[in-house]
Amino acid sequence: MIKIVIAEDQQMLLGAFGSLLNLEEDMEVIGLASNGNEAVALVKKLSPDICIMDIEMPGKTGLEAAEELKGLNCRLIILTTFARSGYFQRALKAGVSGYLLKDSPSDELAKAIRSVMAGRRIYAPELMDDVYGEENPLTDREKEVLELIADGKNTKEIAEELRIKTGTVRNYISVILDKLEVKNRIEAITQFKEKGWFK
Repeated sequence: MIKIVIAEDQQMLLGAFGSLLNLEEDMEVIGLASNGNEAVALVKKLSPDICIMDIEMPGKTGLEAAEELKGLNCRLIILTTFARSGYFQRALKAGVSGYLLKDSPSDELAKAIRSVMAGRRIYAPELMDDVYGEENPLTDREKEVLELIADGKNTKEIAEELRIKTGTVRNYISVILDKLEVKNRIEAITQFKEKGWFK
């Protein structure tokens, strides 16, 4: 019997996935979590074979939970609405065994679980197309500047934190906007988030 924990913050979906998988003769859902913190706690406590996890959840995201669970004897499958290459790349680094989209047919999930249990890795085909095409264009220093902007820091505070001149910070910001092809800081932060490039 394949023991499964599911983490999903939308209660209706959580119940639906649980019911669907319990219908499979070789599967048993042994735990349901509504956020990343609960998912980590349940996996550590119940030692399931598989943990199916959404990405955007309160407390701890599915990717943060996956990074924390890396190395445990539990295979992780991300099940999300987001076909973002940055998220996918981060999931791969966290060692997930599967990355599926929620609009896949429901029988695909059971098939994917069996494949993952057999040692295979299952990734949504639409992600494979663009994962190699889109690299983060910013240098480490530019990323650092953008992360500080996202934390709400102004030019002067960023300059102090990084021990550089305010003029240098302004130069970094204009390079960041150019590279990301956006008009302002808000758009830059939004695009960076959408591509899953923030740490």
